[in-house]
Amino acid sequence: MKHLFLLPLALLMSQAGWAQRTLSGYVFDALTKEPLVGATVRTLDNSAGTATNSSGYFVLPTAASQVVISALGYQSSTLTPPATDQTLRVALKSAVENLQTVVVTASREAQLRTEAPVAISQLSPTVIQETKATLLTELLNKVPGVVMLNYGNEQHGMGIRQPFGTAAYFLYLEDGIPLRPMGVFNHNALLESNSLAISSIEVVKGPASSLYGPEAVGGAINLLTKRPTSVPTLSVGLQGDQYGYRRAQLGGGGMLTAKLGAYVSGYVARQRNGWQAQSDYDKQSVSGRLEYALTNHTRLTAALSYNHYNSQTSSAVDSVAYYRREYSSTSAFTYRKTTALRARLTAEHQWNSRQATTLTTYFRDNSVAQNPSYGIRWSSGAATAKGEVNVNAFTSYGVLAQHSVKFNWLGARLLGGVSFDYSPTHYDAHQLDLIAQLRPDQKSVAQYVVAADRPDLLVADYDADLRNSALYAQLDLHPLPSVPALQLTLGGRFDRLAFDYQNYLDQSTGAKHYQQATPKAGVTYDLGHGRGLYANYSQGFSPPGLTTIFRARPNTPAGAPAEFYYNLAPARFFNREIGGWAALFDHKVYVDGAFYQLDGRHELLSIRQPDNSTDYQSAGKTLHRGVEYGLTYKVTPELFFRFGGTNAVHRYEQFTLSAKATDAVQNVNGKDMPQAPRWVANTEVTYKPKWLPGLRLGSEYQRISSWYQNQVNTVRYADKGLFGAAGVSVLNVRTGYNWHDTWELFVNVLNVTNERYATAATRGNASTDRSTYTPGAPRTVSVGAQFNFSGTH
Repeated sequence: MKHLFLLPLALLMSQAGWAQRTLSGYVFDALTKEPLVGATVRTLDNSAGTATNSSGYFVLPTAASQVVISALGYQSSTLTPPATDQTLRVALKSAVENLQTVVVTASREAQLRTEAPVAISQLSPTVIQETKATLLTELLNKVPGVVMLNYGNEQHGMGIRQPFGTAAYFLYLEDGIPLRPMGVFNHNALLESNSLAISSIEVVKGPASSLYGPEAVGGAINLLTKRPTSVPTLSVGLQGDQYGYRRAQLGGGGMLTAKLGAYVSGYVARQRNGWQAQSDYDKQSVSGRLEYALTNHTRLTAALSYNHYNSQTSSAVDSVAYYRREYSSTSAFTYRKTTALRARLTAEHQWNSRQATTLTTYFRDNSVAQNPSYGIRWSSGAATAKGEVNVNAFTSYGVLAQHSVKFNWLGARLLGGVSFDYSPTHYDAHQLDLIAQLRPDQKSVAQYVVAADRPDLLVADYDADLRNSALYAQLDLHPLPSVPALQLTLGGRFDRLAFDYQNYLDQSTGAKHYQQATPKAGVTYDLGHGRGLYANYSQGFSPPGLTTIFRARPNTPAGAPAEFYYNLAPARFFNREIGGWAALFDHKVYVDGAFYQLDGRHELLSIRQPDNSTDYQSAGKTLHRGVEYGLTYKVTPELFFRFGGTNAVHRYEQFTLSAKATDAVQNVNGKDMPQAPRWVANTEVTYKPKWLPGLRLGSEYQRISSWYQNQVNTVRYADKGLFGAAGVSVLNVRTGYNWHDTWELFVNVLNVTNERYATAATRGNASTDRSTYTPGAPRTVSVGAQFNFSGTH
């Protein structure tokens, strides 16, 4: 009888033991298959819960019959645990109507967008994958307030709270590490990246110097690369257009072991016989990333990127060729060859729920060899000209250490870091003697021909050992316990750029340094229901680049010693802005906006000379003031509308062009800066019908208003385009079909109406100068196919 009595009790204990089991698994993004860090796994009654680690992995002992899995920016999922122990794989879908977007660029750590008192935009994985961009310009121009100029073959200029062009006021990063060291800026630096390795892109508008350092004045663009996927993935694709562009791409990854994951991606691209003469190019890019979970609290990441680029470079065209749509090149010998190798090793350790440390060491090896068309010097009517061949190479060794801690008082979080970068740099340039074959009017050049390569005539030649060091900190807190919606952010950074140099042209050696502290202060106020306000004050600065300092001044009298720009002052900027965001009509409409004023002091500006050479000056005062705005509207579950734009003025407040009493124009005070349109906008409508799942149709309109071509404001670029709009007015159409998340076919038609437009139109200040144009591409039809495989474990 005793044994019969104990039998039911044993069965109950057995069932309880079975029920109280341990759930484990991975939570990842349904689109990218990347792990979701910090996703919440809890029981329905909230009696037990946990969060995923840096690999998206969780462990939860529970007897519950159902659990809820959620993450910021994603749709929640409720599932019934299986009866048998097995590792779960849970894919969460993005919730496009959720405004609590998580960003990392604003503070170098993941935080809610609504907690960052800055103007920041994110291009999500969904946007990137659906755009099927050939060039990064197609993506970044979707961001309100951003103009990325397409100079052809992945070459580009930039404009964010600045006139668009090639100035060194933008910082390009990859996973928070600058692509180049301070002092060696290149406006084409983004072509040194692998666009297939990008998971998302974040853009901070306005000075971000307090965290990321100098040159982040107009803004910082952070490319966040793809992580190892939680399930096995493979993607293979081909694409091309009618102008001879071809690209083959491959990407894939997964968990090699329970703790080790990998992702590799790359592409090979080539252009032959394009719409523009002298535009053939080849590029090979490959990126790899390994992540190893050393413990539940420690993750190691190793990343490697190699990019090789070899391109002919077509020259800008004059008005005769531009208006005839004769996109010939006056220089059949110009080229650009770039090799960029980057590697990093990062250790991340979560000490506890309140403290975390990151340590990164990195290496760069970079070389740019070119015979640039912009380096050709020709005086009107002359039968000869001069060009140049140059090489710029550097090697970098760097370290970045960062620690964050959360306090029990006022909800405070303190983040601080130090960095050091050592980059030996070499630059040399020598002259080319050219013959200028003139048109019958004797006022313009039909073709330049190389007469002689003159390595004996140096244009620039120097070595410099760059040492960049920095210390930064940022404190976030809620100063009024009675007003938890109010957050205060205080930050600051101290940077020092120092280098020893040897200038072989004037046989001088020496040392220079630039240093600056850049503070930041901001507040955010959460009004609730997806609405909020922010305000901030920040400073930025940018020292002159080495290629400017060691370039001899133009028009030096014959026989006189060369003069250099040793005394150029660093540019400083003072930014004030207010902004906000709001979700309306049951989260179907989202609006955000910012009003800013950016005051420049000693801004480095170039003055184009009659022979196309450049003189550099540090301007006294400049003003950059504008309003940025964005609106997204989910009309129906099938129809999505987006609009973004900026209205701005970029003006010289105090800038002396010449101190010579005989010169007609002494200053340009109060005049607009060249290449500074007053209005830029981008709008897009996307339709995904329910009657044919997997189909998407999109139409995008890009608008850039007219601008002054020169500093004295005598000539405007105001060509009429689509809808009769002056400036740039271009319509793009994109369509694609995704069959069961396996096969993708797409067709993108850019410049549907085949508008003639220029991405850049510039002119010197002399009355004899002529306008030069960088033509935009005619109607381009890009077609592609892609195969995607995704495993389950």
